[in-house]
Amino acid sequence: MITKTIIALMMIALPANLLAQTANEIIEKHTKDTAAALEEYLQKNPKASDSNDAIDFLIESYSRLGMTERQAELLSDKYDKLPKGENLVPQEFFGVFQELFRLYLQSGSKDKAKVAIQNAKKDIVGHPQADRFGGFIDQLGGQLNTPAVGDVMDIKFVGLDGKETDLSKMKGKVVLIDFWATWCGPCIAELPNVIKAYEDYNDEGFEIIGISLDNAKDEDKLKAFVKDKKMTWAHAFDGQGWGNALAKKFGITSIPATFLIGKDGKVVASNLRGPALEKAVKKELGL
Repeated sequence: MITKTIIALMMIALPANLLAQTANEIIEKHTKDTAAALEEYLQKNPKASDSNDAIDFLIESYSRLGMTERQAELLSDKYDKLPKGENLVPQEFFGVFQELFRLYLQSGSKDKAKVAIQNAKKDIVGHPQADRFGGFIDQLGGQLNTPAVGDVMDIKFVGLDGKETDLSKMKGKVVLIDFWATWCGPCIAELPNVIKAYEDYNDEGFEIIGISLDNAKDEDKLKAFVKDKKMTWAHAFDGQGWGNALAKKFGITSIPATFLIGKDGKVVASNLRGPALEKAVKKELGL
């Protein structure tokens, strides 16, 4: 079996000259050597019964080595060979698809990521759960729109208080965009830092826009919560939970998710926590 062969290779006694190297250098060398051996093995034995084991190990190895191009090629080949349509196996299909999509995004290949989304939507057609899968793929595809430093976020809504908020009209201020929910433990844990920053720097030009991913049935709970915590800033809420229109628009798949907007209306940082939030706010305010 390939797995046993790999373990045996890694267990071979190290030459004396390797003792002076760091552990990471040793691991990198042996990972490269093993990957090269497996590539040769697959070329000579493309239909070997243990080829899937070899490919999985290669994908993991190239991930460790940062060889994303070859890693993506192997994942793409693996995806192409998966059953599609009514024969699709959800856990297997989405395991490979999500890893390939993540890799494309990580390497900055947004065009390839878009194609992957398009292909996946075609490949689920015919499966009994195609509609549900399609919704998940759409949500995942939203990550293509996740704001990066320098981007402008188009946000306009009527909030819980009935007033309209338009981010484009807030230039000159420093604004924290905060995707959260009352049911989100990490969001609540971070809330004291957010409230303190607002109390300390609101008079200096710091604002917050909260975007709640609470469900419609929890609207009263949300209103009571923001009132009790004196969260007097604007709150967007459409009652759709993870289907929140703004969350989908900006590819939000986990919360808390925050974006700090500078005075010029562009994103300057994201997912700041604790002291890092206050430090960034002070910097953007010029304090």
